[in-house]
Amino acid sequence: MSDNRLIVALDFHNIDDVKQLVNELGDSVNYYKVGMELFYSVGAEVVKFLKSSNKNIFLDLKLHDIPNTVAGGLCSLMNLGANILNIHAGGGYTMMKTAAERLKMEADLLKIERPKLIAVTVLTSINQEDWEGLGYNLQMKGQVVRLAKLAQKAGLDGVVASPQEAKAIREACGKDFLIVTPGVRPAGAAINDQSRIATPSQALTNGATHLVIGRPIIAAENPKEATQRILEEMSTIPAAQ
Repeated sequence: MSDNRLIVALDFHNIDDVKQLVNELGDSVNYYKVGMELFYSVGAEVVKFLKSSNKNIFLDLKLHDIPNTVAGGLCSLMNLGANILNIHAGGGYTMMKTAAERLKMEADLLKIERPKLIAVTVLTSINQEDWEGLGYNLQMKGQVVRLAKLAQKAGLDGVVASPQEAKAIREACGKDFLIVTPGVRPAGAAINDQSRIATPSQALTNGATHLVIGRPIIAAENPKEATQRILEEMSTIPAAQ
């Protein structure tokens, strides 16, 4: 049993650990997230390995810079073959619009399928104290929804947001908008450095399209059993039509 709504986060810094986990999980997982720690350690090697294993890839590098730099960076990353790329919504409308347009133009020029492009709204590690320290006028949920709507207006395919804001984003952005949710923890799992969390079934019920889950799987005594328990819980919530 597998479910493409589950994205397992490869929170490692060497390729051997990646290969061991991917081989152990086998056909039960089709989607993996490659983040900064891993990509900065081994680079494109991990993407090539996952592609050779017929896996889908969310390349989670959260680009945030001036519009042309972000757009150029995304076009370079697209050549690796990831299925999802992301940027920070905090870079603003112009940055997001430029990135989306350039990525589409480059994909059309190369005659390849364009990866999905999503924007990080507010990191799931941010708690209320952190939020107040940043000095925003809106409440956190309001800011997340505002950024999601801005990303949609700019032509992006979706956002990264906590499962606690997924329902409000779904209501604001409609049924075809991707909502990728970190901060998903099965019942009884350690919270670690996340603040705004939910269980897999709660996140899907709230409107998430994809769940990013790392430590509850990779730190488990038996990662495959931990994965199967998560998949069983996810199966109780049908995929959105």
